[in-house]
Amino acid sequence: MPAYEATLAYAQGQDQTDILFSFRERFYHPQHEERDAYYFCGNSLGLQPKSVSYLIERELRDWAKYGVEGHFRARNPWFSYHHLFSERLSKIVGAEKDEVVAMNSLTVNLQLLMMSFYRPENGRYKILMEEGAFPSDQYAIETQVRMYGYDPADAIIEIGPRASEYTIHEEDILEAIRSAGQSLAVVMIGGVNYYTGQYFDLQKITEAAHKVGAYAGFDLAHAVGNVPLQLHDWAVDFACWCSYKYLNSGPGAVGGIYVHAHHGDNPKMFRLAGWWGNDEKKRFKMEKGFVPQKGAAGWQMSNAPVFNMIAHDAALDIFEKAGMAALREKSEALTGYMEFLLKQLTHLPFEIITPDNPLQRGCQLSLLFKERGKEVFEKLTKNGVIADWREPDVMRIAPVPLYNTFEDCYRFYEILAGIQ
Repeated sequence: MPAYEATLAYAQGQDQTDILFSFRERFYHPQHEERDAYYFCGNSLGLQPKSVSYLIERELRDWAKYGVEGHFRARNPWFSYHHLFSERLSKIVGAEKDEVVAMNSLTVNLQLLMMSFYRPENGRYKILMEEGAFPSDQYAIETQVRMYGYDPADAIIEIGPRASEYTIHEEDILEAIRSAGQSLAVVMIGGVNYYTGQYFDLQKITEAAHKVGAYAGFDLAHAVGNVPLQLHDWAVDFACWCSYKYLNSGPGAVGGIYVHAHHGDNPKMFRLAGWWGNDEKKRFKMEKGFVPQKGAAGWQMSNAPVFNMIAHDAALDIFEKAGMAALREKSEALTGYMEFLLKQLTHLPFEIITPDNPLQRGCQLSLLFKERGKEVFEKLTKNGVIADWREPDVMRIAPVPLYNTFEDCYRFYEILAGIQ
C-alpha cells in the first residue's frame, strides 16, 4: 500500500503530480454555495462534458441547413452515425471494432442479446446470475425464461454471498457453473455489482461457462469506463452497457453492445431483424429478406438516435485522450486513498463492503451503516457532498479518475470526520 497521509497537503501534492488533473476542467460541476460540490456519484450519473452544447448546436445547424439530406451531407452523416463510436468503444472494452456498436438502451439491448443467446433445448435451459443483481437484469432474465415456459424458481440459478458476508466468492460462481453442467444455457452476470462494487473475474467465468457448453454474457453498466476489459481476448460471447455512468453521456444516453466476432460474423445467428441492422449496401433497395451487417451492427433495429448520441461523442473523445490505462492507474490510487481515509474514521458505525483488493473493484466504495446511515448521508448533502444512498443502509461513493481529485477525497473525509 502506498504511504498515504490524511492531510490536505498530501492530497494537494498528489493532485499537483496527477497527469489527468486537467481533465476535470472538461466537465461542468454542480455548485454548492458558489463552489464546486464534491461529486462522488459518477457511478450513477456522470458529469456533463463542456463540449456537448457546442456539438448539439453544430448538429442542429446541419439539420436546419440540409433537412433530410443531412443523412448524407451533414458533417457526421446520420446514415452512418453509429460508426463514429465503434473504434473508441472497442478500445474501452477490449474488442475488435466490428464487435461493438452504440445503440438502444441497456435493458433493451440485454433483451435483444438474450433472445439470440438464450435458445433452450435438450435440457439446457438454465441461466446463472448473481444474487442481488440490478432489478432490470432480474426482470429481463425472468422474462426470458417465462417466454419459453419455464419457472424462474427452477430455471434461474442465483449465486450470493456466504452467510454473514456481503460479496460473492468467485470459486462459488465457478463451482455453480460446474454443478449446473449440461443444464446451463447462459451465464449472465453484472461485471461490477452495482450495490457492493465487486468486480468479477470475467475471464475465469467465461472459461468455466464454455467448459460446460454455455454462453457467457455480462451487463457492464458499472464496469465500462471503470475497469480494464478485454472482452475479445477473454472470448466473452456478448455484453451490453449503458453510457450515462462512467461514460458521462447524459441521462438516458444511448447504450452499447458487444458480440464476439465468432457470432457476429455468422449470418445464421438468430437475432431480431431491423432495418438498420440490414446490410448497408442493400438498405435502400427495400427488399425482402434480412441480410445482417457484419458484427455487432447486425443487431441494430432502427435509425441511430443522433441527438441522443451527441453527448456520447463528446464523452468518448475525452476517453480517447485520457486512455484507459492512465485512468485505471489513477483510479486505483484515488480509490485506495479514499479507502485509507475512511478507515481513519472510527467514530461512525460503518464498514466498507467493497473488496479491498484493487483487482476486485473499480472506483466505487460501498459503506454499510449499522445505524444513523441516512442521517449521515443527509448531513453530507448539506455540506456539498453528492453521493448515492441505497436502501436500507448503504451509501455508495465513487471517486472517478476523470474529474475527481485527491483533495476531493480529503474534503469528503474532513466533512465526515466532523459529523458526530
